[in-house]
Amino acid sequence: MRSYVGRHLAVTDLDFAELALGTPPELWLGVEGETDEERAAREDAARDILADNPEMTDDLIRLAAGIVQEHPELFDVIPLARPTGRRRPSRKGVAA
Repeated sequence: MRSYVGRHLAVTDLDFAELALGTPPELWLGVEGETDEERAAREDAARDILADNPEMTDDLIRLAAGIVQEHPELFDVIPLARPTGRRRPSRKGVAA
């Protein structure tokens, strides 16, 4: 079965994210191995897009929250047990 968003074919999760945002996810997330100059250019472009579309920030947050909720395994989050709080008895006294 094929999935279309508008007239665009969406095959992967990244395709859906790009079509939902109107920009490639790499613009917001970066790519592995990018140089400082590439990162600065990407961040400048992202700032310009957000300045032109202030509502996009809400869309990005909503999309990120949905991804976290639907795919928590992507973030490899493991709840940690809290220590029970057993304390050592204090030894008050004078050192010999």
